[in-house]
Amino acid sequence: MKIEILGTGCSKCKALEESAKLAIAQIGGFHEVKKVEDIVEIMNYGVMSTPALVVDGKVKSSGKTLTPNEIIELLK
Repeated sequence: MKIEILGTGCSKCKALEESAKLAIAQIGGFHEVKKVEDIVEIMNYGVMSTPALVVDGKVKSSGKTLTPNEIIELLK
């Protein structure tokens, strides 16, 4: 599973990245977590507000931080 965190480096983006890493640690297995900070690449996803969570190329959340448990629910 490929998980991307879209954001330009703000505190909310960093918090979402940390939550994603905690969620991955809880569910186990190998999952790639990538931070995307390039604004053009972010715009290619059609995201208008960051941070955003993308799972296997599909935007699952944008404009808010999520808890690790909320991320786990999105990954199911």
